[in-house]
Amino acid sequence: MADISVQEPFPISLIANRHLLFDINAVTYARREHNICGVLIGTIPHLSQQNIFLGIPLELMPEEARLLVERGHAYVVEDVEAHKSGFLEMSREERLAFLEVMDKQGMETALSSRKKAEERSEKALRQKGLARKTQGKSSRRVSETAELGARETSAEADVETSLFNLPSRTASPAFSQSSAALEPYFITPTTSYPPLIPPPTTLTLPLPDVPRTYPLFAYLHSLGYFMTPGLRFGCHYTVYPGDPLRFHSHFLATGADWDEEFDLLDIVGGGRLGTGVKKAYLIGGADTSPKSESGGCLDAGEGVRAFSIEWAGL
Repeated sequence: MADISVQEPFPISLIANRHLLFDINAVTYARREHNICGVLIGTIPHLSQQNIFLGIPLELMPEEARLLVERGHAYVVEDVEAHKSGFLEMSREERLAFLEVMDKQGMETALSSRKKAEERSEKALRQKGLARKTQGKSSRRVSETAELGARETSAEADVETSLFNLPSRTASPAFSQSSAALEPYFITPTTSYPPLIPPPTTLTLPLPDVPRTYPLFAYLHSLGYFMTPGLRFGCHYTVYPGDPLRFHSHFLATGADWDEEFDLLDIVGGGRLGTGVKKAYLIGGADTSPKSESGGCLDAGEGVRAFSIEWAGL
């Protein structure tokens, strides 16, 4: 079912000649509804070496961005200019309202953090008291008077030497007064929308430039395939029959111009590599010859011919 929170066309941010999606709803929507996977490139600032579980933003191949724009699903905006104009046009009331929301979230986070710390402190104190109580019962030679005094002394020592140094839920009046002075956490927003609204379609940039392999990409996409960059397999695209999270790829696709010359050893190498990783090597391109039905004038994905090659032992 389509995500009702995503309205088409949705914006694609252009930053340093890279097409990015920052909205998680747009990321999941493009994948689910339009077979667009992209590549997650977001990482954690203080763990920049981790590369297994990356997050947003999602970087789109130029082919993916071009396809979404041509079919009316998205539009490309210059992100820097959109932010400058958006923040400059914000009124004072809008700025104060946004800061108030951030302060409210910061206070809620601070209260939640204090509550968790109090619960940890109470749990530790209960565990210490239970351990000393069990130890006192096992020692039958200690008199009741001495045992009572030892418990009182132990309780006082626990309060003084507690590593948590935090009051319990039955806090003193002094602590209740200090809770009113609790400072909110500083919240760093992870998205600009809100407070900004999506940039208008009037700021749409021209169609993204795409490589000569775009006709093959559009052709395979029109057949319902999912595609990801194929650099690690020495091709242009890795082609999946469904979502890559559920399926293995079927083809290693390489695009070429119709009259482009290539070395036969490249075909042999591609076929052997594809067969070795249980895939078929696919090569294709747009038929721009004068004898073609389109007369050399093609729309994206039309008039493309593709051939799959497999290596077989004879």
